[in-house]
Amino acid sequence: MSDHGLHSFETRAIHAGNTADPQTGAVVPPIYQVSTYKQDGVGGLRGGYEYSRSANPTRTALEENLAAIEGGRRGLAFASGLAAEDCLLRTLLRPGDHVVIPNDAYGGTFRLFAKVVERWGVDFSVANTSDPAAVRGSVTDRTKVIWVETPSNPLLGITDIAAVADIARTAGAKLVVDNTFASPYLQQPISLGADVVVHSLTKYMGGHSDVVGGGLIAADADLGEELAYHQNAMGAVAGPFDAWLVLRGIKTLPVRMDRHSENAARVAEMLTRHPKVVEVLYPGLPEHPGHEVAAKQMRAFGGMVSFRVQGGEQAAVEVCNRAKLFTLGESLGGVESLIEHPGRMTHASVVGSALEVPADLVRLSVGIEAADDLLADLQQALG
Repeated sequence: MSDHGLHSFETRAIHAGNTADPQTGAVVPPIYQVSTYKQDGVGGLRGGYEYSRSANPTRTALEENLAAIEGGRRGLAFASGLAAEDCLLRTLLRPGDHVVIPNDAYGGTFRLFAKVVERWGVDFSVANTSDPAAVRGSVTDRTKVIWVETPSNPLLGITDIAAVADIARTAGAKLVVDNTFASPYLQQPISLGADVVVHSLTKYMGGHSDVVGGGLIAADADLGEELAYHQNAMGAVAGPFDAWLVLRGIKTLPVRMDRHSENAARVAEMLTRHPKVVEVLYPGLPEHPGHEVAAKQMRAFGGMVSFRVQGGEQAAVEVCNRAKLFTLGESLGGVESLIEHPGRMTHASVVGSALEVPADLVRLSVGIEAADDLLADLQQALG
């Protein structure tokens, strides 16, 4: 199924990379839990496999699937989302280069830039990527990468991917889009001009809170080859069982994302009416500043909702602690609903920086449970 345009997204999600086993007819790719492969003479590789850091059939199936569902030329699977980001940055950047990153980026991404990449001699600027003029104003003659999250984590900011892609092309820079919150089912950054798409496969792609993984999808075959070289040279690859779990999760991605989005819309609407909620951040709300752009470039608005509560940080922490059906925990994108306090949990690494999040912020990953049960739990948690 090499032609990604032959079938709908739902069909590609189930079938791309999932070839029936030629020996047994098994309709699910096996878990090739193997490190090395018998060669038919020196240099005589069967199917191109020699050592599982370089390639593994289960990982190949996932990588083919990732490319197909994102509409890219090459997909690559890693041990974590940050391992994928690390490989990408080492491939694209050299000492003296400059990167533009969002002013509301994921805390782990910010830490990678501020504590690791900067030590290589790479500079970065923080910009409000929801404002194309701000992005343009942050670009220098040394800018090699413009990095975008949309929707962003945890403030649910929306960036116009096509507009920023034009800025990147003019600057001779690569546009990288972290598509974790939306998933490829809701948003297709490559079709809007992105050069590379990044995923934490841990989240919606795996979908069941039982695997850690990362993915890169390159729009260009040559860049894909360069990334694959660095993937092998650096070695932070996805293991075969992890690849198998993500591949299984992707098969139900469309139906899960539909339900996540439906439930989140109901949660957001309820929160807007609650007297103890100061602000609701959800791109599906008409009053959200990025609503029109999100409606243009997304199929639906996703399962992530953030909100601010009266009473400041302590009140937000108490809401998190009182929730029962919403599990207090980090991560997101699983079938079960999660609640967390970004300032003390997922985004503690940005405290004191330009990316510091409001202390009264609560972030929800709205699962696929019955919406009425979720609403009741939030109402009791808010008191």
